[in-house]
Amino acid sequence: MHVIVVDLGFGDCGKGTVVDWLCATRDVHTVVRFNGGAQAAHTVVLADGRKHTFAQFGSGTLRGVRTHLSRFTVVDPLALVTEAEHLTALGVPDVWRLLTVDRSALISTPYHREANRAKERARGTARHGSCGMGVGECMAYALAHPGDAVRAGDCLDPPELRRKLALLRERLGAGGPPVDACVRAYEGFAATVTTVDGMRFDDGPCVFEGAQGVLLDEWHGFHPYTTWSTTTFANALELLGGRPAYRLGVLRTITTRHGAGPLVTEDPGLGITDPNNPANPWQGAFRVGHFDAVAHRYALDVAGGADGLALTHLDLPVDRMCTSYGGVTLRPGPPGDLARQARLTHSLGRADPRYTSVTDWKSAVEDTLGVPVVVQSWGPTAEDKTTLHLSRTTAAPQPVV
Repeated sequence: MHVIVVDLGFGDCGKGTVVDWLCATRDVHTVVRFNGGAQAAHTVVLADGRKHTFAQFGSGTLRGVRTHLSRFTVVDPLALVTEAEHLTALGVPDVWRLLTVDRSALISTPYHREANRAKERARGTARHGSCGMGVGECMAYALAHPGDAVRAGDCLDPPELRRKLALLRERLGAGGPPVDACVRAYEGFAATVTTVDGMRFDDGPCVFEGAQGVLLDEWHGFHPYTTWSTTTFANALELLGGRPAYRLGVLRTITTRHGAGPLVTEDPGLGITDPNNPANPWQGAFRVGHFDAVAHRYALDVAGGADGLALTHLDLPVDRMCTSYGGVTLRPGPPGDLARQARLTHSLGRADPRYTSVTDWKSAVEDTLGVPVVVQSWGPTAEDKTTLHLSRTTAAPQPVV
């Protein structure tokens, strides 16, 4: 059975460790990345002490599981090389053999990254939040110039690649390395990776690994503090073309986010830090709040529900859950209405979080969200997790599309 793993928060709920656990306990053929790009940071720790923060390779790579970067991903070849070097140092043999890339996947370049950072710096104290990797700038450029956007298949055609890179550098005007240097680097990338037209999903079970979180979704997140990516189950379901899949939502016992944007239950007094999510110049500070059932119910609504939940960080000493905003409600709207989403964001400034005490997290989450908790995690390794049987009991509701 295929499994789709999606974060029902603002990201950082533990998707990587859940994917690693699935690959350790099940026969998984391929981990498929179906949104986002090199800004992902999914930390996996093995029982033998090996640790890697996955950005583009799937989080099953340390188990020898293949990765496919689908047409919905934004590929950064230079960052991919750096990641491959670390995986090789950790003992993964012939890591490139484990990777396929869809020829139509967009390529993120140093020019996108420089333009992204310049825009974010220009916003000053009104930053939207960014990982500074150029993923959003890459998506925006592709929308504005679809015929000139650089894609993985272009790396096999140096003249066309040079034309597109020269246009990109000129239009963005953000500096960066000479075009010929990028052409040479991307030619080497094309000679190293296997590019394909789509992917078969009948060779064995796949795990679809999402990036970021539903509350950052490009259409349903709290605009403008969102990502240029569809973070729900939708892309994975489209890739599967009607094949059945188990939709696994990931949550942690606290609600967190990086940098700017609303976090209704924020409480610095919790004193909780995360060594895998330090502050950085682009994303900003790592912020922590109490479990926000209102926001997570909204995420479930816009994602079309889930078949089960993975609840992580059960080892944290927390015991409060927000169950209402004191009259402020979150209702899904039609995708693309960013003005509506901005008004929704503004309304969160009036939210008055109301809390209830929690003694049994599994029962509290199930009772409040109406979805069974099928995976519980008390630590970073696969051995720190317990599970029930993953089975679909009802027809899948449809996401808001």
